[in-house]
Amino acid sequence: MSQLLRVQNFCVSSDGIAAGRNQRLESPFGDIDHHERLFAWAGATAGWSHRTAPGGSRGLDDYFTRDFENHIGAEIMGRNKFGPQRGPWPDHEWRGWWGDEPPFHTPVFVMTHHERPSFTLSDTTFHFVGGDPATVLDQARRAARGKDVRLGGGVTTIHGFLEADLVDTLHVVVAPVEFGSGLKLWESPDELLERFHLEVVPSPSGVTHHLFWRK
Repeated sequence: MSQLLRVQNFCVSSDGIAAGRNQRLESPFGDIDHHERLFAWAGATAGWSHRTAPGGSRGLDDYFTRDFENHIGAEIMGRNKFGPQRGPWPDHEWRGWWGDEPPFHTPVFVMTHHERPSFTLSDTTFHFVGGDPATVLDQARRAARGKDVRLGGGVTTIHGFLEADLVDTLHVVVAPVEFGSGLKLWESPDELLERFHLEVVPSPSGVTHHLFWRK
């Protein structure tokens, strides 16, 4: 059975923006206000991994939240998703935004022009790799041991894999908020229709789930 490359639960605004520019330590999502509105749908679900209190919604949004880890054996992300540093690493103290318990539970391949030694936190090992998308995907598939690979973002990384025609499925969540400027996944989801089927599923929470699969 083939190993899919999947984009899952990737959140954008109604004008296609996933993050602002000028990412920095005190502002992981750059220069956009109220970025948390992109993810509020997931945080409200019973299956949200960071939930510390009982309760939460069930239904459609909860299904997608719980499906995040289903049959995933590795993740690929861009360096900007891992941290705010640019250029050569000043040191190896920075170990990601997620603390000692990262939410991935798989090997993670961080794409970067400045490699550094791998390290492990809990059940997640981060590898820092160069190479084009096809080369990195081959490494991730070997590490996934027969399971699928999740493409975690950000926008620039997803664009690179789309341009290389390597993405098999995408689940993009469009939130009812506009940011006006920032890093755009698309001007319109119709841009992907030449290569992908699309089903659009509105949720009672106000977000709209866009499900793409390769033709």
